[in-house]
Amino acid sequence: MSKGHNGLTYADAGVDIDAGNRLVDRIKPAAKATNRPGTMGGLGGFGALFDLKAAGYQDPVLVAATDGVGTKLRIAIDTGNVDTIGIDLVAMCVNDLVCQGAEPLFFLDYFATGKLEVDQAARIIEGIAKGCAESGCALIGGETAEMPGMYHKGDFDLAGFAVGAMERGCDLPREVGAGDVLLGLASSGVHSNGYSFVRKVVELSGLDWDAPSPFCEGTLGEALLAPTRLYVKQALAAVRAGGVHGLAHITGGGLTENPPRVLPEGLACEIDLSSWALPPVFRWLASTANMAEAELLKTFNCGIGLILVVAEDRAEALAETLRSVGETVTPIGRVVSGQGVVYKGRLL
Repeated sequence: MSKGHNGLTYADAGVDIDAGNRLVDRIKPAAKATNRPGTMGGLGGFGALFDLKAAGYQDPVLVAATDGVGTKLRIAIDTGNVDTIGIDLVAMCVNDLVCQGAEPLFFLDYFATGKLEVDQAARIIEGIAKGCAESGCALIGGETAEMPGMYHKGDFDLAGFAVGAMERGCDLPREVGAGDVLLGLASSGVHSNGYSFVRKVVELSGLDWDAPSPFCEGTLGEALLAPTRLYVKQALAAVRAGGVHGLAHITGGGLTENPPRVLPEGLACEIDLSSWALPPVFRWLASTANMAEAELLKTFNCGIGLILVVAEDRAEALAETLRSVGETVTPIGRVVSGQGVVYKGRLL
């Protein structure tokens, strides 16, 4: 080891361990607020622990999901509005878990950036914690990676990992049959899919992110950052009430690609497009891009964020159960013989 002069430090290379420690200290209260039965320990260990027995499971099957929020991150970065992007991250994972019939139990996040800005990172992770709390899911760990030279100044990336459980034999989909009713739950907008297309449309429109939104109040950036809806608690309530045969989260591939994922061979989803009103954001995207209806349906949720496939004799009661917890519920069609999705009517 050389003597007589100061050597190079990790901070000189662009990695600030002290900033990472400050971030952990700041987010500990947000993570602690997500604690639920089964949570063990806190942040800071080499691994995160969770007790399935304490969570009430006797013969559990674990279900795992991982996802990100795609190029919606670009809008969050460019506008500086990063407070809700963490909700999107949680929603994209836990909404998938519940479609398997699982209750989300815990969540881990991965946050990577070129230079750690503690305030920005804390706002993002506090959003993750909010999404976890609203889903009954504990934020029990994660990773913050500061990687100089890998990201442009101000840029970051996010990934999420959720683990859930269900008692053996309670997995979905099951018993889906012809005549089952499709109940659609309203989305909050674009959610977190199709944003490469969205950004292209905004470019075509000539509008900036801080321009007044042409389809709702607020700026265009604010409108397009509306967070993905969390369907966990209401979907689980419907499942526990009985009569739910399948759940489809409407993500990439839109209404055309996702509902068939819960169907057995020889069955199709017949969807009446005139049964709900197309939200203004999709109307604006379609008109600005001169987008064909078929392309719109294959790209976006078009106002329906989750579809429940339910027994016909339980449809009305389940719709009422969902409405009682604040959901906008629309019967949008039925399961019929065939393949894929069969559309009736036109988007209104």
